[in-house]
Amino acid sequence: MAGGTAVGAAALGSPAEAKGKVLKAPKLKAGDTVRVVAPAYPGDSRLVRGQEILEGMGLVVEYGEHVYDTAGYLAGTDENRLADLNAAFRDPKVRAIIGARGGYGSQRIVDGLDIAAVRKDPKVFFGFSDLTVIHSRLWRAARLVSFYGPLATWTDTRTGPESVASMKAALMSTDDIVITRDATEPSSAVRIAGSKGSVARGPLVGGNLTMIDMDTDTDSFPKLDGAIFLFEDTGEAPYSYDRMLTHLRRSGALEKIAGVAVGQFTGADVAPGAPTAAQVVTERLKDLGVPVLGGLRIGHGTGQLTVPIGANAVIDVEAGTLTVEAGVR
Repeated sequence: MAGGTAVGAAALGSPAEAKGKVLKAPKLKAGDTVRVVAPAYPGDSRLVRGQEILEGMGLVVEYGEHVYDTAGYLAGTDENRLADLNAAFRDPKVRAIIGARGGYGSQRIVDGLDIAAVRKDPKVFFGFSDLTVIHSRLWRAARLVSFYGPLATWTDTRTGPESVASMKAALMSTDDIVITRDATEPSSAVRIAGSKGSVARGPLVGGNLTMIDMDTDTDSFPKLDGAIFLFEDTGEAPYSYDRMLTHLRRSGALEKIAGVAVGQFTGADVAPGAPTAAQVVTERLKDLGVPVLGGLRIGHGTGQLTVPIGANAVIDVEAGTLTVEAGVR
């Protein structure tokens, strides 16, 4: 297995929490370079299709040196995975960074992220799932808006034309992003009007629920006060949603949230008559007094859409919409 990372946050001079101006990268344009890096699991044959998708947008694709490395279940050593990530943030030619794959491993290197380089030259950072911890660190330590969407290991059966269009619009346009509740999503049953109305506003912060929960009490945990808390997950039983949300409540993390945007629940099937994930989530959130909107195609499910993490957002439970301002400038 890989050893511990040699470069820590303190060595790079990054404070635990940034204050002040929100940073946005310039929108991507044809000819811009995108670098694929692997902070977690190694890349595989699906990167070929991911490269085709990105090149179809007019982007130039290159790869971090260690994308295909292996060390146990990781994409090489902690030191090499971190080196690839920081090299991408430090290279002025690179205008966007996309994760090769999720799985596990980002937590092991995130404290060594070169926040000074992130602030100096804001770039698009793109990915989801295990990479949630990187989104959270970018937001908390640098106030950089990043993008929660498909990884470079692309599968057309899960992320088809609508996912491609959503990704392109998020990265290459400054238009607002509007996602409408999909009644066919299991999480669509989560729909709670707040005690003061069905509309909430705040920065959209969050990602994969397991990763957010595991990040509690670390320097990368994203403060949720005044935020629209976004979460999704996969392969978790209903009781796991209960456990994680209960932990976040007990920690005080949800005390001052403005609202909740609920993405996709995948792999949470239960026996007939047993509580569903949506029922459990509703029960754990209904007494917070804030608007909660489920049924958003954000996460591990089919038709995954892209949203900016850190950008100002509005959820309207009655209208069934999540509207997020552009994450690029």
